[in-house]
Amino acid sequence: MTLFHCHIATSLDGRIARPDGSVQDWLVEGGPPPEAGGFDAFYESVDAILMGRGTYEAVRGMGEWPYPGKRVLVVTSRALPDAPPGVEARQGDLPAIAAELESCARVWVVGGGELIRGMMEIGRLDRLEMAVLPIILGDGIPLFPPGTPELRLKLVHCATVAGGSLHLVYQRNA
Repeated sequence: MTLFHCHIATSLDGRIARPDGSVQDWLVEGGPPPEAGGFDAFYESVDAILMGRGTYEAVRGMGEWPYPGKRVLVVTSRALPDAPPGVEARQGDLPAIAAELESCARVWVVGGGELIRGMMEIGRLDRLEMAVLPIILGDGIPLFPPGTPELRLKLVHCATVAGGSLHLVYQRNA
């Protein structure tokens, strides 16, 4: 069965980006190194990546495409001009998109918050792994936007990592 696994970083006040979508100054430059939370091993275990259009645009704006060789589905109603190899646009309902990914062992649900909320709504968010950084942004894009449904989770891992960040892993209760 496919594991839909959200691996994401958030500020202490639950923001995944500044209001303009930027993360460079507080996450990329100020966050823990990826290996501190086991990101490299996680990334190697991923068969496909699922992201929303806003996340796609933010990643594209950072420079070189960081996911070469991975299949990436971007949930969007618009075309993706000059998309990197392996990147495909998908319109429509999340259940159909999730069904399309059923041949994968692990799908990384990158974000943003609207996509995460949608995956929760259809009961397809199986694991939530977070790096919680010791910074309060005060404003920005929330990890869980208004309207996010209730989801009971079980804590399976908690550790302090470089710079005082927390590495948390939750699984959906069966």
